[in-house]
Amino acid sequence: MSSSSSNSSWTPKENKVFERALAVYDKDTPDRWQKIARAVGGKSEEEVKRHYEVLIEDVRHIESGKIPFPNYKQ
Repeated sequence: MSSSSSNSSWTPKENKVFERALAVYDKDTPDRWQKIARAVGGKSEEEVKRHYEVLIEDVRHIESGKIPFPNYKQ
C-alpha cells in the first residue's frame, strides 16, 4: 500500500460513518480497524487507523490549548 493512500481525503459522510463506527467498535473489539474500514467503505485498515491517530492528535492539541475551540454561532 502506498503512503499517499493513508493521506486520502475524507468526505463529511465518511467522517460521520467513521465516528459512528468508532462508537460501535471500541478498543476491545477484535479486528476493530478491519470492521471500521468495512463500515466506512473505500478505506483500508491502515487509512482508518491513521485517520484515528490524526483525530486523537487534534483532540490533544485542542485540550492543551494549542488550538482554540471553534466559536460556533448559535
